[in-house]
Amino acid sequence: MTLIGRTHAREIETLSLDSADTRNALSAALVGELADALTDCAGDAGVRAVVLTHTGSTFCAGADLRDPPHPDALVGLLRQIVTLRKPVLARITGHVRAGGLGLLAACDLAVASTRSDFAFTEVRIGVAPAVISLTVLPRTDPRALARHYLTGARFDAAEAVRTGLLTAAGDDVDAVLEPILDGLRRSSPQGLAETKQLLTAKVLEAFDRDAADLTALSARLFSSPQAREGMTAFLERRDPSWAV
Repeated sequence: MTLIGRTHAREIETLSLDSADTRNALSAALVGELADALTDCAGDAGVRAVVLTHTGSTFCAGADLRDPPHPDALVGLLRQIVTLRKPVLARITGHVRAGGLGLLAACDLAVASTRSDFAFTEVRIGVAPAVISLTVLPRTDPRALARHYLTGARFDAAEAVRTGLLTAAGDDVDAVLEPILDGLRRSSPQGLAETKQLLTAKVLEAFDRDAADLTALSARLFSSPQAREGMTAFLERRDPSWAV
Protein backbone atom coordinates (compact mmCIF):
# COMPACT_ATOMS: atom_id res chain seq x y z
CA MET A 1 0.00 0.00 0.00
CA THR A 2 1.36 3.40 -1.00
CA LEU A 3 1.54 5.87 1.89
CA ILE A 4 2.73 8.89 -0.11
CA GLY A 5 0.69 10.31 -2.99
CA ARG A 6 2.56 12.18 -5.72
CA THR A 7 1.44 14.72 -8.32
CA HIS A 8 3.39 17.15 -10.50
CA ALA A 9 2.34 20.45 -12.08
CA ARG A 10 4.44 23.30 -13.49
CA GLU A 11 7.65 22.21 -11.72
CA ILE A 12 5.97 21.79 -8.33
CA GLU A 13 5.96 18.25 -6.91
CA THR A 14 3.20 17.61 -4.37
CA LEU A 15 3.75 14.83 -1.86
CA SER A 16 0.67 13.85 0.16
CA LEU A 17 0.76 11.92 3.40
CA ASP A 18 -1.86 9.34 2.49
CA SER A 19 -2.57 7.19 5.53
CA ALA A 20 -5.75 8.83 6.75
CA ASP A 21 -6.81 5.74 8.70
CA THR A 22 -3.84 6.31 11.04
CA ARG A 23 -4.23 10.11 10.90
CA ASN A 24 -0.99 10.13 8.88
CA ALA A 25 0.99 9.08 11.95
CA LEU A 26 4.73 8.77 11.47
CA SER A 27 5.18 5.03 11.14
CA ALA A 28 8.47 3.44 10.14
CA ALA A 29 6.95 2.71 6.72
CA LEU A 30 5.63 6.23 6.13
CA VAL A 31 8.92 7.85 7.16
CA GLY A 32 10.82 5.56 4.83
CA GLU A 33 8.52 6.16 1.88
CA LEU A 34 8.57 9.93 2.36
CA ALA A 35 12.37 9.89 2.51
CA ASP A 36 12.48 7.94 -0.78
CA ALA A 37 10.09 10.43 -2.44
CA LEU A 38 12.23 13.36 -1.31
CA THR A 39 15.32 11.66 -2.71
CA ASP A 40 13.56 11.38 -6.06
CA CYS A 41 12.66 15.09 -5.94
CA ALA A 42 16.26 16.02 -5.14
CA GLY A 43 17.48 14.32 -8.31
CA ASP A 44 14.74 15.57 -10.64
CA ALA A 45 15.68 18.74 -12.54
CA GLY A 46 11.99 19.21 -13.37
CA VAL A 47 11.12 19.81 -9.72
CA ARG A 48 11.52 23.45 -8.64
CA ALA A 49 9.90 23.03 -5.22
CA VAL A 50 8.07 20.44 -3.12
CA VAL A 51 4.69 20.86 -1.42
CA LEU A 52 4.08 18.51 1.49
CA THR A 53 0.36 18.05 2.24
CA HIS A 54 -2.08 15.38 3.40
CA THR A 55 -5.28 13.48 2.82
CA GLY A 56 -7.93 13.32 5.54
CA SER A 57 -8.55 15.75 8.37
CA THR A 58 -5.09 15.43 9.97
CA PHE A 59 -1.78 16.53 8.47
CA CYS A 60 0.13 14.32 10.92
CA ALA A 61 -0.76 12.98 14.37
CA GLY A 62 2.85 12.48 15.43
CA ALA A 63 4.63 9.18 15.96
CA ASP A 64 2.71 6.00 15.27
CA LEU A 65 2.64 4.39 18.72
CA ARG A 66 2.08 0.94 17.21
CA ASP A 67 4.89 1.16 14.63
CA PRO A 68 7.13 4.08 15.57
CA PRO A 69 10.12 4.99 13.41
CA HIS A 70 13.56 4.65 14.94
CA PRO A 71 14.61 8.07 16.29
CA ASP A 72 17.59 8.04 13.88
CA ALA A 73 15.20 7.63 10.95
CA LEU A 74 13.11 10.59 12.08
CA VAL A 75 16.23 12.72 12.52
CA GLY A 76 17.30 11.69 9.03
CA LEU A 77 13.96 12.66 7.51
CA LEU A 78 13.91 16.06 9.17
CA ARG A 79 17.48 16.76 8.10
CA GLN A 80 16.70 15.62 4.56
CA ILE A 81 13.93 18.24 4.30
CA VAL A 82 16.17 20.96 5.73
CA THR A 83 19.09 20.14 3.42
CA LEU A 84 17.10 19.45 0.23
CA ARG A 85 18.39 21.98 -2.29
CA LYS A 86 14.84 22.93 -3.22
CA PRO A 87 12.22 24.73 -1.13
CA VAL A 88 9.81 22.47 0.75
CA LEU A 89 6.43 23.94 1.68
CA ALA A 90 3.88 22.51 4.09
CA ARG A 91 0.21 22.84 3.07
CA ILE A 92 -2.13 22.08 5.98
CA THR A 93 -5.91 21.93 6.17
CA GLY A 94 -6.41 20.07 9.43
CA HIS A 95 -4.90 18.95 12.72
CA VAL A 96 -1.17 18.75 13.49
CA ARG A 97 0.11 17.03 16.61
CA ALA A 98 3.44 16.25 18.26
CA GLY A 99 5.94 14.89 15.71
CA GLY A 100 3.86 16.35 12.91
CA LEU A 101 4.94 19.77 14.11
CA GLY A 102 8.57 18.76 13.71
CA LEU A 103 7.79 17.83 10.12
CA LEU A 104 6.04 21.17 9.59
CA ALA A 105 8.92 23.12 11.12
CA ALA A 106 11.45 21.34 8.91
CA CYS A 107 9.76 22.88 5.86
CA ASP A 108 11.02 26.21 4.57
CA LEU A 109 7.54 27.70 4.39
CA ALA A 110 4.26 26.54 5.90
CA VAL A 111 0.72 27.67 5.18
CA ALA A 112 -2.51 26.45 6.75
CA SER A 113 -6.22 27.02 6.69
CA THR A 114 -7.72 28.99 9.56
CA ARG A 115 -9.56 25.79 10.54
CA SER A 116 -6.30 24.02 11.37
CA ASP A 117 -5.14 23.45 14.93
CA PHE A 118 -1.91 22.37 16.57
CA ALA A 119 -0.62 20.81 19.81
CA PHE A 120 2.63 19.49 21.25
CA THR A 121 1.04 16.57 23.08
CA GLU A 122 4.20 14.70 24.11
CA VAL A 123 4.05 15.76 27.79
CA ARG A 124 0.60 14.20 28.10
CA ILE A 125 1.92 10.72 27.37
CA GLY A 126 5.05 10.99 29.51
CA VAL A 127 7.67 11.96 26.93
CA ALA A 128 9.13 15.20 25.56
CA PRO A 129 9.31 16.81 22.10
CA ALA A 130 12.96 15.81 21.87
CA VAL A 131 13.90 15.04 18.26
CA ILE A 132 11.44 17.54 16.76
CA SER A 133 13.09 20.32 18.78
CA LEU A 134 15.86 20.20 16.17
CA THR A 135 13.54 22.00 13.75
CA VAL A 136 11.00 23.61 16.10
CA LEU A 137 13.29 25.46 18.52
CA PRO A 138 15.28 27.48 15.94
CA ARG A 139 12.10 28.72 14.23
CA THR A 140 9.67 29.47 17.05
CA ASP A 141 9.24 32.20 19.66
CA PRO A 142 10.75 30.77 22.89
CA ARG A 143 8.27 32.23 25.39
CA ALA A 144 5.22 31.06 23.44
CA LEU A 145 6.81 27.69 22.80
CA ALA A 146 7.35 27.12 26.52
CA ARG A 147 3.61 27.40 27.08
CA HIS A 148 2.77 25.04 24.22
CA TYR A 149 5.47 22.48 25.09
CA LEU A 150 4.62 22.37 28.80
CA THR A 151 0.82 22.25 28.60
CA GLY A 152 0.17 20.21 25.47
CA ALA A 153 -2.88 22.41 24.85
CA ARG A 154 -4.30 23.08 21.40
CA PHE A 155 -3.69 26.39 19.64
CA ASP A 156 -5.00 27.86 16.42
CA ALA A 157 -3.49 28.96 13.12
CA ALA A 158 -3.29 32.62 14.14
CA GLU A 159 -1.13 31.66 17.14
CA ALA A 160 1.00 29.41 14.93
CA VAL A 161 1.65 32.36 12.60
CA ARG A 162 2.45 34.68 15.51
CA THR A 163 4.97 32.27 16.99
CA GLY A 164 6.71 31.48 13.69
CA LEU A 165 5.51 27.92 13.15
CA LEU A 166 3.46 29.04 10.14
CA THR A 167 4.34 31.47 7.37
CA ALA A 168 0.70 32.41 6.75
CA ALA A 169 -2.88 31.21 7.19
CA GLY A 170 -6.16 31.94 5.46
CA ASP A 171 -9.65 30.65 4.86
CA ASP A 172 -8.54 29.34 1.45
CA VAL A 173 -5.13 27.75 1.90
CA ASP A 174 -4.53 27.44 -1.86
CA ALA A 175 -5.20 31.15 -2.37
CA VAL A 176 -2.52 31.82 0.24
CA LEU A 177 -0.13 29.33 -1.34
CA GLU A 178 -0.47 30.30 -5.01
CA PRO A 179 1.45 33.62 -4.97
CA ILE A 180 4.24 31.91 -3.03
CA LEU A 181 4.48 29.16 -5.64
CA ASP A 182 4.39 31.77 -8.40
CA GLY A 183 7.36 33.50 -6.79
CA LEU A 184 9.28 30.22 -6.65
CA ARG A 185 8.56 29.51 -10.32
CA ARG A 186 10.04 32.92 -11.18
CA SER A 187 13.21 32.18 -9.20
CA SER A 188 16.26 30.36 -10.56
CA PRO A 189 17.02 26.87 -9.23
CA GLN A 190 20.54 27.95 -8.29
CA GLY A 191 19.27 31.07 -6.54
CA LEU A 192 16.72 29.07 -4.57
CA ALA A 193 19.26 26.43 -3.53
CA GLU A 194 21.87 28.90 -2.31
CA THR A 195 19.33 31.13 -0.57
CA LYS A 196 17.83 28.14 1.22
CA GLN A 197 21.30 27.21 2.44
CA LEU A 198 21.66 30.67 4.00
CA LEU A 199 18.29 30.37 5.71
CA THR A 200 18.85 26.90 7.14
CA ALA A 201 22.39 27.35 8.47
CA LYS A 202 21.23 27.90 12.07
CA VAL A 203 18.87 24.93 11.91
CA LEU A 204 21.68 22.65 10.73
CA GLU A 205 23.88 23.88 13.58
CA ALA A 206 21.27 22.44 15.94
CA PHE A 207 21.42 19.08 14.14
CA ASP A 208 25.19 18.94 14.32
CA ARG A 209 25.26 19.95 17.99
CA ASP A 210 22.22 18.24 19.49
CA ALA A 211 20.92 15.38 17.31
CA ALA A 212 22.75 12.57 19.13
CA ASP A 213 21.72 13.76 22.59
CA LEU A 214 18.09 14.32 21.61
CA THR A 215 17.87 10.94 19.92
CA ALA A 216 19.17 9.29 23.08
CA LEU A 217 16.70 11.27 25.20
CA SER A 218 13.81 10.21 22.97
CA ALA A 219 14.77 6.55 23.19
CA ARG A 220 15.13 6.71 26.97
CA LEU A 221 11.78 8.43 27.50
CA PHE A 222 9.81 6.15 25.18
CA SER A 223 11.09 3.10 27.08
CA SER A 224 10.21 4.53 30.50
CA PRO A 225 7.37 3.31 32.76
CA GLN A 226 5.57 6.67 32.57
CA ALA A 227 5.65 6.61 28.79
CA ARG A 228 4.29 3.06 28.72
CA GLU A 229 1.43 4.18 30.95
CA GLY A 230 0.85 7.30 28.87
CA MET A 231 0.79 5.44 25.56
CA THR A 232 -1.43 2.70 26.97
CA ALA A 233 -3.85 5.28 28.32
CA PHE A 234 -3.90 7.04 24.95
CA LEU A 235 -4.63 3.83 23.06
CA GLU A 236 -7.30 2.85 25.60
CA ARG A 237 -8.84 6.34 25.43
CA ARG A 238 -8.55 6.98 29.17
CA ASP A 239 -6.69 9.43 31.40
CA PRO A 240 -3.20 8.38 32.48
CA SER A 241 -2.59 7.61 36.15
CA TRP A 242 -1.05 11.01 36.88
CA ALA A 243 -3.95 13.10 35.58
CA VAL A 244 -5.77 15.02 38.34
